[in-house]
Amino acid sequence: MSEAPQDEAENRKRLMALMTRHQRQIFAYIYTLVPDRHDAEDLLQETSLVICEKFDQFKSGTDFVAWACQIAWWRVRYSRQKFARSKVVFDDEVLASVANTVSTMREELDARHEALAACLQKLPARDRELVLTRYEPGCGVAEAAQRSGRSMDAAYKALNRLRKLLHDCVTHELAHTQPHGGAA
Repeated sequence: MSEAPQDEAENRKRLMALMTRHQRQIFAYIYTLVPDRHDAEDLLQETSLVICEKFDQFKSGTDFVAWACQIAWWRVRYSRQKFARSKVVFDDEVLASVANTVSTMREELDARHEALAACLQKLPARDRELVLTRYEPGCGVAEAAQRSGRSMDAAYKALNRLRKLLHDCVTHELAHTQPHGGAA
């Protein structure tokens, strides 16, 4: 028996929200397993289709990224024949080891990302804008300097100072949020 139209619409909204929120993480996982960015992008599309097809099997309240990455793992395994002609081909043991490492690091990377976001919010608006512009795709120090009204030399000095400040802030945040974090 099929779902009621309202339930189906709610499931689609939930799927889209989860995919939008976690697509970069799923792509990063795939990209660690394949040697070429374009292949990783193709595999992300294939994985996304399978996720859509199998979303009714996803158990609400469980880890969506882990579930999606498991689907990606099988898509990578299935597609390995495409990569056999590549100069760099990992055997299944190496591929499994990399996948395991990525899975275990995901939690740490998520915590670092959250800490960085919190630290960026603590910066004065002008400094935050300088950093965000510098790391915006397609922008560099020249663009960041121009937008912030700084000279190139001043922008480089400010970015070096801000990188250190952010590094120290993230380290401090992680030390105070992790269960066994050390004293700052």
